[in-house]
This record gives sequence, C-alpha cells and structure tokens, in this order.
Amino acid sequence: MPEHATAAPLMGTVHDLDEHREAREPVSLAKESAAPEAAEPGTAAAQSGQAPVWRRGGRAVRGAVTHERTRTAARASVRHSMYVIGGTRIVARRAWDGRTAARYERMMRTAEAAGQHEAAAEWEERGRQFRAARHQRRMELLTSAPRIAKSAAIGAGATVAGLFVLGGVLAIANEDIAQVLAPPLAVIEVIRIIVLVASVVWGPLVVATPWMALAALWGVGRKAEAAPAWVLPAAQRSSDGEPVTPSIVVQALRNLGVPALRKAIGEMGDGGAGMLGPITIAGCGVEVDVTLPSGVSTDEVQSRRRKLAENLARHEHEVFITIPEAARTVRLWIADSGALDEPIGPSPLAIDTTARGDYKGGRAPWGQDLRGDAALISLFQRHLLITGLSNQGKTASLRALALWLALDASVEFRIGDLKGVGDWKPFEGIATTLIEGPTDEHVAQVVDMLEEGVAEMERRIMAPASSTFRPLILLVDEAQVAFMCPAAGEDKRPYGGTKATSRYFQAARKIHNQGRAVDVVLWQGTQDPTDQNLPKLVREGAHIRASLVLGTESQARMALGDKAVDGGAAPHKLRQGLDKGTVVVAGDGVKLAPGQSSVTIRTHYINDDEAEAIAQRAKALRDGVTTLHAVEAGEERDHLADIASVVGDAPRVLTQDVLKRLADVSSTYGKWSFIHLKAALEGTGAEPYKSDGRMVIGRDRLSRALANRPEDGSASTHG
Repeated sequence: MPEHATAAPLMGTVHDLDEHREAREPVSLAKESAAPEAAEPGTAAAQSGQAPVWRRGGRAVRGAVTHERTRTAARASVRHSMYVIGGTRIVARRAWDGRTAARYERMMRTAEAAGQHEAAAEWEERGRQFRAARHQRRMELLTSAPRIAKSAAIGAGATVAGLFVLGGVLAIANEDIAQVLAPPLAVIEVIRIIVLVASVVWGPLVVATPWMALAALWGVGRKAEAAPAWVLPAAQRSSDGEPVTPSIVVQALRNLGVPALRKAIGEMGDGGAGMLGPITIAGCGVEVDVTLPSGVSTDEVQSRRRKLAENLARHEHEVFITIPEAARTVRLWIADSGALDEPIGPSPLAIDTTARGDYKGGRAPWGQDLRGDAALISLFQRHLLITGLSNQGKTASLRALALWLALDASVEFRIGDLKGVGDWKPFEGIATTLIEGPTDEHVAQVVDMLEEGVAEMERRIMAPASSTFRPLILLVDEAQVAFMCPAAGEDKRPYGGTKATSRYFQAARKIHNQGRAVDVVLWQGTQDPTDQNLPKLVREGAHIRASLVLGTESQARMALGDKAVDGGAAPHKLRQGLDKGTVVVAGDGVKLAPGQSSVTIRTHYINDDEAEAIAQRAKALRDGVTTLHAVEAGEERDHLADIASVVGDAPRVLTQDVLKRLADVSSTYGKWSFIHLKAALEGTGAEPYKSDGRMVIGRDRLSRALANRPEDGSASTHG
C-alpha cells in the first residue's frame, strides 16, 4: 500500500506536465495538423508527433548528398576522371602531330592570323620538308621487306655457323667431339629460360598494362590540369609569391576563365610558350608581352586583372596590364611580392643642395616608375591637372613639382590654396601672390588672381613678336572649392559653377586656350573629379593629367581620359591609404613607352621640413619677393578721360597704341587688353570701330562722350 500511494502522485505529476506542455505549444501542434503531409489520425507517427518516415528519409538523403564531404568527393571523382580523359586527348594529339603535318599547319595559321607572313612561309616550308621525308620513308618501307628477309636469313645462318665453329674449337681443345653441340645447346637453353620467365610474367603484365596506361594518361592530364576549373583544388601558394616563369604565366592565362584562350593554349604544340615574349627584369618586378591567340581580345584579359594576379600568386595591385602597339598584345608587369610596399627613398631635391630647376629645358625628378627608373617630367608650357581622393598625397605631389620649379629664379608663382591649412606656407617670399583659405571670399580672390593672369596673357599676346616674358605659373589647389562656390560678384556673375557665366570657368578656359604660347600656364589640384566639380572642357585642357587613387572607373576616365583608361591606366585599382603618393600620369610631359598611354609613378615624398629647406634655397636665388595675400584693387581712375588724353589731337588712334599709352599713364592699365578697353567705352558712343580694316578710337567721338556724360559719371571704378 505505501508503494501504491507513492506511485500515484508521481503518475499524476507526469500527466500534469504533459497537459502543461500541450497548453504551451498550441501553435506547433496546429502547424503539424495543418501541414499537407500530416500523418493520419491514429497512426504511430501522429501519436508521437514526429514527421513521416519517408520525409525523414528524404531529408537524410538530401543532407548526405549536399554535405561538403560528398561534394568534395564528387569533385575529386570528376577531376581525376577528367585527368584521364584530358590526358588521352593530349597523348592522342601529340601522336597525331608526330605522324602528320598538323603541327605545321597550325603554326602556319597562327602566324598568318598574327600578320607574320615570313614566319608563315617558313612553317609552310618546314611542312613541305616533313611531308617529303615521310613519303621517302614510306617508299623505302615498301621495298625493304625482301631486304629484311634476306638479311634475317643471312644473319641466322651466320649465327648458327658461328656457334658450330665455336663448338669445333671447344671439341679440339677438350678432345671431346660432343663439345661441338655445346654452344648451340647453350643458346637453346637461354631461349627456354626466357620463354619460361615470359610465361610466368605475361599474365600479371597483361593485367597491369591497362592500369599502367591509365596511370600514365592520368599523370599527363594532371600535369596539364585538363579538368574544368570548378573541380580543380585551390592552389597552394607561398605568401611570398613564386618566381615568374613562362610556365607560370601560361598557366595563369589558361586558368583565367576565357574559354577561347584555354582552348587555344591546349591546342598549341608548344603548350602556349609561343605567346610569350622574353621575360625581362623591370625594376622591382618583371615584364612580359603576351600575344593573344585569334578570337581572344585584350579587353577579356584586362577585365580579369584580379584573377590573373591571384593566378600569379600576387595581389591585384602588384600586376599592371597595358596595351602596347602590337595588335592583340598585352604587356604584363608583375611586381616582386611585397616590393611595392617598400619606400623608394628621398627626393633628389632634399639631398642635393646644388639641384636647380630649369623651366624650359629641364625635367623635374618626381619619383620612380614601376621599372625602377627615375620618373622625370617636363613642365615647359604645359597645363597640369592632378586629381585624387582626399588625403592620398595630392598636395604633396603637386608641391614637389612646384618646389623644383621654384629653384628656377625666372619663374613667377601666383598660388591659390583653397584648403588653407599651411601646405603652401614655404612659398611665402617666392610666390608674388599666395591666397590661403576655403571661404567664398578666398574663392573671389582666387578668381581675381586668375582673371589678372588672363589680362597678363592677353597683354603678352598683343606685345611685339620679339618680346620675352617670365614664365607665370597660376596654381590653384583644391580647385573643386572654386567650381562649387555659389557666390556671385557685383556684376551678378557667379564665381564658381560649370556654365559659361562662371568667372573661374571662363578664366581657366581662356588660359588653357592661349596661355602656353606666352608661358602663362595653369596648374590645378582637385578631389573626386566629377562633371560638377571639374567640367569636361577644363579637365581636357590640361596637357599633363595625373591621378592618385580614385573610387570608380568613371572617375578615372574623367581624370585621365578614355584613351588612357582603355590603354590600362587604373588609378581606381590603387589601394586607398596604402598607395599614397602613387600617381597614374597621362600626357605629353612624361616619357611613355611606345604604344602606352600612361605611366604609373611612385612619387618622392617631401615633408614640411624638407620643403622649407628647399624653399629657403629658392629664396636665396631671388632678389626678394613680396608676397601678397590678396589681389589688390587698382586705383580709381577716370577711364574715359584717360583714353581721351592719350588720343590727344590725333583724329583717330589704333587701339593697340591706345593700350600702350594707357600703360604709361598708370600701372592700372598695365594688364589691360582690347576687351577691357572695349568694356570701358561700351555705351558711351566712343566705342572702337574699324578704319581701313584696323580697329581705332576716334577723337571726335571721345569729345562728344565727355561732353554728354552726367556729372556724377566723371570717374570710373572699372579695373
């Protein structure tokens, strides 16, 4: 009784727990009852709450089939099977090539497709010689059977006779006539032993031969990786990278994922080696030209730069692909692993205190190209544009060129720094104008500086042909601030913007159009080039276009142009933060290899202390320069009265002579051009007009304009 009394409460407790569980799981039970595959009421599965056996079995089968181990085993099975099939195909092709003229025909077609007609003719001649030799061998084989039979009979008879002669010698020596048969019997015994051994080995050899043949075919296929790429195992490479050899380059190209290229390499008798030019050491890497087979375009290789780099055991930034002059050819530059992360050393300007700049005939030492050669750039009469993301070394790269040119005392600088954090402070005492700051007021001053540069350019153009002028560099850093400035001047014309009403845009375009002819050049540095902060007409006006790391290919095309990017220039492939100071340069100021449209340069970094020391040397070459930090407005003059005074009593004076006389009257007119003169007289009735085909200003018209103007308009504030 005590035992029953104890058991009853326990059973009740279990029953209560079951009811409590059912109350807490109504949703799951409802789902199971509502499912289409729900077990029928009354079955064991329904009572237990489990899925049907067939469903659980299906899940187990699916799990087993999709398991990673199963997939790995399936890939291995397919891979090794394809090794045998691919090896058979390769051996068959080799045998066919050895017995026929197929190899010569293939090489001849390849040479013809590449336009190498001399090579095609040579392969055709080799094929003819091969066919002639093969025909000769076949004809000799037809007539060789009687000769072979006769030779065999003579050989056999001579051998038997020799054996008996040897036996006779033994019989005489041993005084035993039976020794005459000893040599023939010995030979017969050897033959018997050979037959016995062969009969024992023959069975296992017949069984093993097919497997040995399969193993040989498998080995050939494995060596050639004659299997689909998706079943090949991941390559095990050293983190230090492998030496670049022809076989590695061909293997990397074959596994690039271009079916036509893989097929063409597989069909080449030389395994694809004929595609490669010589592999030469180039700086901290190697360089090789690859002539692609017919049906494979250079774009297909360029667009797979990352995969090609990984196939070569390199990072993407360690492989550069450019397009040389030869058709269907890509030039690969492959860096030594990790070499591009090593510094290139200090600038020659920082270590050579005797270095001098030379605007007209010299080249600035900007850095090193990928081959390790010094990258020298000519700045003579060349407009310059440098772009890149923020904090990637744009200002430092631009300042390095300006510091070299500052060591030429004949060069004048007018600098607008629209960042204003002191990067251009070393040019205090070198530049005649140095404007620093990011505000709209600073933009207005920079615009005035450029417009004064335009006026100087026009004055030089109008000067006599024998006149000489100092080179004038108008430099604007962070030019995107000027283009994006919404402020407008008193004439309601905006300082910035990309339209024809923009004063900065118009000034930049005028300098680009005519400035280089009179040594007035514009250098600009800007961030993130777009159509909004760097208009198309302005960026295409630069002779030298350089770009540091950018975010997208579209930005790279804006920075360098379509031709450079299509030719392999890829600033968007540089590593942000890691490739500081590395620029991709396109233009005519830097030496380019034949057929290339750009060059990648790792620029020397000149820190602030070194820049200050170089600037001090530049100041010592000059006779003291007073740097203005704002463009001063000209003195207030009465333009109409001044023009009338220089015309004097002459009935009419050429506009060119009027400008010269005005420059003698006041320095305010020193930078005037015909445009300024016309604007000063516009609306007065004394505007310039043509007389005998030349523009003149008439005295009578000026007199009437002076007499008829209102009293409060006697002075002009133009200028």
